[in-house]
This record gives sequence, structure tokens and C-alpha cells, in this order.
Amino acid sequence: MSLLMVRHADAGDRAAWTGDDRRRPLSATGRRQAEALVEQYADRDLQRILSGPALRCTATVEPVATARGLEVEEHEALAEGAPFDQVDRLLRELAETDTDAVLCSHADVIGSIVTALRHREVNLGDAPSARKAATWIVDTWPDAGRVELLPNPDPA
Repeated sequence: MSLLMVRHADAGDRAAWTGDDRRRPLSATGRRQAEALVEQYADRDLQRILSGPALRCTATVEPVATARGLEVEEHEALAEGAPFDQVDRLLRELAETDTDAVLCSHADVIGSIVTALRHREVNLGDAPSARKAATWIVDTWPDAGRVELLPNPDPA
């Protein structure tokens, strides 16, 4: 089982957006990053695509879902501010079903997962990246045997 946990792609400046933040779309850069994930994940066997409900998350993984003929499944455990116990429960559910999946979320949610891995003394290699569209690959949960960080795709 592999979980590909991707931080949503670039969605511009939060402070400049005047509407509901959950509806903030990807920027042109973010759309290019989202498209680049299709190739970055090309050699991965994926059964599910899960995303936080914010538009910037669902739009990040939509190109991958379309290329794979999969649906983007919105999940509140991947929403910004989700408590870690909800996140952990979702990851354990995926592990129990041996599901390879992409999970798109926000810096705080992915940060809580990285923190949990650190507490379990998992070797994370270099310092974690919080860059937009970067992907952490975790091969099992909760006892990760291998963690790899894919850089954010830079289609420019």
C-alpha cells in the first residue's frame, strides 16, 4: 500500500481572495502543477483519489482522476483544520483495505501526518517540504517503513 499525500497546488494569495476561501481556485501556476502530477504519478498503481473539499484541493487532483478514470472523493478528514484523529482514522481505513491512493490536503493536515511520522521515529530524510503540490509517499500506515518526498512539479 502506498499513500501519496499531496499539498494542494498554488491557489494565489489567500489575502487577495474576497470570497469563501473553500471556493478559491487554482492559479495558472497551480493548474500547470496539477496537470504535471499526471506524469509524476504515471508509474503508480492508484485505486482511489481523495481530497479535502476545498476547490483548490479537488482541482489539484482532478487531472490525475480524469487520466485514471477515477472519481475525486471529497473527505472532511482532509479539510483544512481537520483534527488529527480524523486524519489518522482515514489513513488506517485505507491501510486496512490495502488501498493505493492519492490524498490531497492542506499544509496543516499534511504537517500533522509528518509530525506523527517523526514521533514514530520514521526516517524522513531531508527536512520536510511545505511547497505547493509536493507529495509525500508513505508506504504503510501507521508504521511507515518507507517515506519518500517527491518535489513539487515545476512545469514552468
